[in-house]
Amino acid sequence: MKLITISEWDEQFWQRAEPIYDRAFPREGRKPDALIRRMLERGIGRLHLGEDGRGAVAMALTGVTEQGEALIIDYLAVRADLRGQGAGREFLALIRQWAEHSSGLAGIIIEVESDATPDNLARIAFWESCGFVATDYVHRYFWVPEPYRAMVLRFRDGDDSLPLDGELLFRHINAFHAKAYRKR
Repeated sequence: MKLITISEWDEQFWQRAEPIYDRAFPREGRKPDALIRRMLERGIGRLHLGEDGRGAVAMALTGVTEQGEALIIDYLAVRADLRGQGAGREFLALIRQWAEHSSGLAGIIIEVESDATPDNLARIAFWESCGFVATDYVHRYFWVPEPYRAMVLRFRDGDDSLPLDGELLFRHINAFHAKAYRKR
């Protein structure tokens, strides 16, 4: 699999990523296409695509914390027919490599639904198997009913630039979301 990352809107690129995004996330639980376009146009986000001989395999929408220490994965999805076959792990490894070596970041932050449903527990287990550590803090947004937990992957042991404090990590996540939804 190869990783392709863009930081400026490209309609043809989005047409390859969009079917994966649409099937993975319900319409009410995802950013509208126009918002993603605006994020890239304003330099807030990056769009990643994993491709191999089968075409588009996985997609991710990411951003960087305001101080530039970590990548925030906003959305990551694998094509439905390839889930459970290692494509997500391979795609994440490529994103990690890009974030660490090409962008010089210290780690990756994600947020996951924290209710103990089978689907949520499976997602958390996936992230943990990739080296992420779940924080104890549970965050509640006022616009969505489910609670969330931050998870972090530090690239270097002992690097304190990314705290293991979920409340602090959510400050980064919330700042990213606020910037993404801001009109200007």
